[in-house]
Amino acid sequence: MNGRCICGSVTYRLADAPLFVQCCHCSWCQRETGSAFAVNALIETDRVAVTGPVRERTIPTASGKGQVLVQCADCGGTILSHYAGAGRAMAFVRTGTLDDATTLSPDIHIFVGTRRPWVVLPDGVPAAQGYYRAADHWSPAALARREALRGARPRDPAAPNPQ
Repeated sequence: MNGRCICGSVTYRLADAPLFVQCCHCSWCQRETGSAFAVNALIETDRVAVTGPVRERTIPTASGKGQVLVQCADCGGTILSHYAGAGRAMAFVRTGTLDDATTLSPDIHIFVGTRRPWVVLPDGVPAAQGYYRAADHWSPAALARREALRGARPRDPAAPNPQ
């Protein structure tokens, strides 16, 4: 899959399918995106090839640990982010930046307790009031890929989930 920022100065290619796609309805994602939610495809950072001028900014998160945004240095569009729990090993790619954003739909909706009241959740897709345990929702193959990442980096024992 390929994607880009709005001005096209930054492009990227996913070298593999994402591990999991989540739609976050938390008030922090609403404020950050200026929308009702954020849809992120979780994938190993080394499987995302980014080309073009990027800048990084750290913004606050509800956890207090911050989130690193990777943005186009020209237009400021956010391509992906890194959360403290997974560190730099995991990228949360904004699915709206994909050339064909229709190829990925959410595997789960999270923080639905703060979703906008007019957002209707689809039948058959799990929904969680807060975050979730990956072991309860990810495929065995995705869990194995995540475990390979954990073996490749020091892990914060207080951070059981990738976010």
